[in-house]
Amino acid sequence: MKKTARILTILSLLALSLPSMAQTETITLWPEGKVPNFKSSDVEEKSATDAQGILRISGVTIPTITAYIAPKEKATGAAVMICPGGGYGILAASHEGSDFAKWFNDRGISAFVLKYRLPNEKAMTHQHEVPLMDAMQGMKLIRQNASKWNIDVNKIGVMGFSAGGHLAATLSTHHNMGEKASPDGKPNFSVLIYPVISFQPVISHGGSRDNLLGPEKSEELIKYYSNELQVSDQTPPAFLVHAMDDTGVPVENSIQYYLALKAKKIPAEMHLYPQGGHGYGMRTEGKGSLANWPAAMEGWLKAMGYQKN
Repeated sequence: MKKTARILTILSLLALSLPSMAQTETITLWPEGKVPNFKSSDVEEKSATDAQGILRISGVTIPTITAYIAPKEKATGAAVMICPGGGYGILAASHEGSDFAKWFNDRGISAFVLKYRLPNEKAMTHQHEVPLMDAMQGMKLIRQNASKWNIDVNKIGVMGFSAGGHLAATLSTHHNMGEKASPDGKPNFSVLIYPVISFQPVISHGGSRDNLLGPEKSEELIKYYSNELQVSDQTPPAFLVHAMDDTGVPVENSIQYYLALKAKKIPAEMHLYPQGGHGYGMRTEGKGSLANWPAAMEGWLKAMGYQKN
């Protein structure tokens, strides 16, 4: 009897703790058989964790979003869709994805990690269109399920790192372009961390540009996906972080985007740090003042009304 009572006590304690735990579920972005631009191929998705503990996913052809829903007692109604980086060749899905989802949940913000398709001419037509299609669809699904997840449809942002930052900025600047434009696809804010912004040769990250554009690369597409050239009065406010010694993605990417937003009188906050390099996420040990960037983001989220003081 004592053993049974102890088990019941443990189960009761677990039940009490469940409301405070973030809920997670993974949702396929497109109905089976209706994935746009899909081509049958032998491309296979693979996952591996490297020596630094970073989960790297390659060969993505079936896109998803994984929902990390903030506990009801903490929820502010805000949400963010996170786009991991990886040069449009892989997805750095942990330190630029799930790690941040949990960080947001702790602050009452629901998060959705986007596993977007990686451009590949073998597995898709017009590969440059595909990541943006997936990001648009992800944003639509979040809005369509907002009441289910206790989310305010006017407080849904996008976050991106490196090439994922390019995708987040592309969604921010292209949500109202083309035949697939939709009000439901527009982010209310963007958080861009060491983002690829431009495909212009002087400051571009060539690998991201070539992986996205593939065989259709042209001057027209280079300009179209240079997001500093596509900012309009419909582009949402942004928070940007970059290190000045970033040799992978030059700091001028963030600077040019900030200046384009400023020219349109769109609110923007940018934090530039003297050292830090590239790809750090929240792993800032030994990188000087860069360690302050998550606190700066938290301050911005509070000031914008997405996180409670």
